[in-house]
Parts: sequence; structure tokens; C-alpha cells
Amino acid sequence: MIAKDRLILAPEVADALRSGQPVVALESTLISHGLPYPQNVEVATASEQAIRASGAVPATVAMKDGRFLVGLAAADLEALGTAPKGSVRKVSRHSLAEGAAAGGWSATTVSATMIAAHAAGIRVFATGGIGGVHRGAIDGAHPSFDISADLDELARTPVAVVCAGPKAILDVPRTLEYLETKGVPVVVLGQDEMPFFWARRSMIKAPLQAADIQAAARIVEAQAALGLDAGIVLCNPVPEADALPDDYVRAIVAQALADAEAAHIHGPATTPWLLARVAEITEGRSIAANISLIVNNARVGGLLAVELARR
Repeated sequence: MIAKDRLILAPEVADALRSGQPVVALESTLISHGLPYPQNVEVATASEQAIRASGAVPATVAMKDGRFLVGLAAADLEALGTAPKGSVRKVSRHSLAEGAAAGGWSATTVSATMIAAHAAGIRVFATGGIGGVHRGAIDGAHPSFDISADLDELARTPVAVVCAGPKAILDVPRTLEYLETKGVPVVVLGQDEMPFFWARRSMIKAPLQAADIQAAARIVEAQAALGLDAGIVLCNPVPEADALPDDYVRAIVAQALADAEAAHIHGPATTPWLLARVAEITEGRSIAANISLIVNNARVGGLLAVELARR
């Protein structure tokens, strides 16, 4: 349990939670490590506005001077977005203590945001995409057992995570197998296939489906009523207007993976390198799709939180 003095709720967030109003958590790594300024602050602000438009209260999470801040002011978003490169730590469960001890700003990843959200009593968290099992991590040319901390966090922290599924550069089938083994429901909203991050369909069957927000909320409620401690992954496809063609995404991911192998890119550097390479190949179209899905996930997260509060 997080000590009370390590968890600082913004007044609006604290008031909303006390009165049973819907609240949605947002991560801060997108701001400090995901996009350049001013795009990073614009997308963070747009995500908060989408949550408000859905009828919920946004709570962007970060760590400062060893304390979780749940609900950032506009000045905080600007500080994170304009901080000198390398001055903001990126913290996950395994690095939270080091970040807290070091002081200053730390941006929270999916796992760290889930920890703070659960401690605050927030049931819904919206993000872009979750991590997963990397391609070739187990039986590739350079096996590393590279599996994102997001997956184990989902197995231990009961927060509903609205996302566009695992990032398309990952091994999606093995990610789903891992989550099933860990007891984490993966629910796809409105279709029978997993989304493919920048594309709407992956040709991978959805493990579970929810026709609409009301159906998704019923699953979240049942998970809590059964006393199950795992989180839930609610996969929300990228908006059709901004989605890249399915076959095109499969082709560019294959090309980026081949390029990474040729450049001898392995280990922690792989994901940022691949995402940058995909953006280069698509001439920025992947970034536009990414921004669209981030804001749309925030909107859907708000709708889910409103439905859960109504229940």
C-alpha cells in the first residue's frame, strides 16, 4: 500500500472520487518520451478534454520529488513537455523506488500509472497501446525473454485499461497467450478481431468481445464482483478515418523488423527504434494514427468510467 504522503491527488480528482464521479487516469510517458514539444502537450491536453467531453474527470499521473501526482495542472503538463532531454525519468514498477529516491520529475509508464490509479481508487486508465511479448523474444535469433512489465501489472492490479491493443511491432498472439495464462481478460470493443494498433484489424481473433460500452462495463463490474485481482484490457480500434490499411501495416512492420535486424538493434532500444522507423516509412502517417487513437481511447475511457459510475 502506498503511504498517504506519497500519493497527492489534485483537488478536482479528490472531490470527484469522494462524490463517486467518474475519473480516468492518463499516463505521462507520452508527454516526456513519446512526442516532441509542443505536440506532446497538445495531445495530453486533447486527451484530458476528450475525457471531460465524455462526462468524466481526467487524472494525468506523474511522479515528482518522490510522490505520485494524480491529476496534473496545465503548468505541470508544460513542465514535463518542455523539460530538457534526459532530465525526466521514465518509471515502471521496477524503477519506481529509484525514481522516487532521485527526486525531480518522473513520467509514469502503463504499469506505474496503474499502480497510482489503483491506489487512488480510479478504476479506468486510458492509454495508446500496451507493451507485450517482443517478436523473437523467446525463440528468435537473439532470444532475450523480452516481455513488457505491463503484462504482469495487468495480472496484479485491478484497473480497466482502454487501449488500441498491444503495439503492432510486438508478437500479438504470444502477448494474448501470456495474458490468458496470467488471468487477464482481453476484450475487444465492437468487432471480432484484435485491433492492430495503427490498423483496425489484425486477422487475430478477439479473445473476448463487447458490443458496446455498456457490455464492457458489465464485464468490468463482474470482474470486481467476483473478487478477481487482475486488470482488464479493453481494446478499442483506431478511428476508421485515421486508420492505416491492415495489409499496409503488416508490410511496414515486417520491413521495420528486418531493418532493425540489419542494423543490429536489440534489447531496450528496439521499441523506440522500431516506432521511429515505422514513422519514417509511413512519412508520419503512423504518428497521426497514433495521436488519433490516443485521444479516442481517452474518450472511450471517459464513457466507460461514466457507465461504471452510473452502475
